[in-house]
Amino acid sequence: MHRRGWQWGWCRRGPGRPPKPRTIGFPPFKLTFIPFDEAGNPINNEPLKLTPDEVEAMRLVYFEGLTQEKAAKRMGVSRGTLWRSLSSGRRKLVQAIIERRPIMIVG
Repeated sequence: MHRRGWQWGWCRRGPGRPPKPRTIGFPPFKLTFIPFDEAGNPINNEPLKLTPDEVEAMRLVYFEGLTQEKAAKRMGVSRGTLWRSLSSGRRKLVQAIIERRPIMIVG
């Protein structure tokens, strides 16, 4: 079966099975969102990094409105893996808002 999109994955060193590559529906890019204080000055705290699979999982479920089952199938991963990506991405976004930290999307 031919999948549309980009294949993304990372290298794991050490024992265990290597992570399965994920199908990402957008070209990989690097982007940083920087919050500003009330005076309009950028806040330079340590950034939180979102991975492409976290962004893709949130895009499919929250932006496109797919079920977790359909989103997982489109990414080529299990529903449990998609759920972990969603959970991790949500936690990082909320932490960045509460702690006023920049958000980096890394490729």
